[in-house]
Amino acid sequence: MTDLLLPKRRRLLGAATALPALAFAAGSVRLAQAHDGSSTPNANKRTFMLGDFEVSTLLAGSRIVEEPQSIFGMNVDADEFAAVSEANFIPVDSARFFFTPTVVRTGEDVVLFDTGFGPDSILPPLEAAGIAAEDITVVVITHMHGDHIGGLSSDAGVTFPNARYVTGQREFDAWSDMDNDGFKAKVAPLAEKMSFIGDGEDVVSGITSMAAFGHTPGHMAYLLDSGDKQLLVAADFANHYVWSLAYPDWEVRFDMDKAAAAASRKKLLAMLEAERMPFVGYHMPFPGYGYVTTDGEGQYRYVPASYQMDI
Repeated sequence: MTDLLLPKRRRLLGAATALPALAFAAGSVRLAQAHDGSSTPNANKRTFMLGDFEVSTLLAGSRIVEEPQSIFGMNVDADEFAAVSEANFIPVDSARFFFTPTVVRTGEDVVLFDTGFGPDSILPPLEAAGIAAEDITVVVITHMHGDHIGGLSSDAGVTFPNARYVTGQREFDAWSDMDNDGFKAKVAPLAEKMSFIGDGEDVVSGITSMAAFGHTPGHMAYLLDSGDKQLLVAADFANHYVWSLAYPDWEVRFDMDKAAAAASRKKLLAMLEAERMPFVGYHMPFPGYGYVTTDGEGQYRYVPASYQMDI
């Protein structure tokens, strides 16, 4: 074993030691701090062109958690988890999580995909991208976990006063039947302003829904298509670039239907690899986008984007 696999001093940001099933408390998630311990955040937005669309990924928070095998690879033994981690130069005793909404300027609309934990997490990176809350015309909720719906509103009211809202009918119906405080507080009050869609339906021209059920009952990804360019806003189909994306059969604690989630991962991974299509993953290392490839034995691998989207 290398020293990557040895216990390290605790580096947890915040009080909790495990990732909650639906959401962190908004105040416990922070933008990544500089290595010198100062409060200066790393870059919290990255913008590129996709055809005629301007796409910005937004870092709405980052957090270190311990005991990642309590979250990922729950159905594999500790030795296998350790070996995969060592081969990928990541420790087994802690992991950093990223939370990355995406905003798209289409020319006619400003479309925000997911909202972070609260207004305080989503508004600063939006401002860095030159976008005010009042500029958002469409808010798309990929699914109803707390780190995606938290920024919809606060005690001061709705965060995006000029927006209409889009989410999956299947997702909304499923959560309507659950006793979930976050859904009741953040989503249910907006129901009359929501459009409910299914698989393969347009949000606006050039943005189409794609079923990716399993993480939640109606979890969906969204295909962006502009000019001759495509990109998938893939949300939470894979929640870690190694322990989930590279090993789609590894069980993830937050996947509500683990078999269906694994099937959705395999479907989207096969498409992304075959089409050589970039994607944004909500929990991929910031700036949150890259590609999927396979090795000679069919093992999936995440390839972070470098400058491909900038030329």
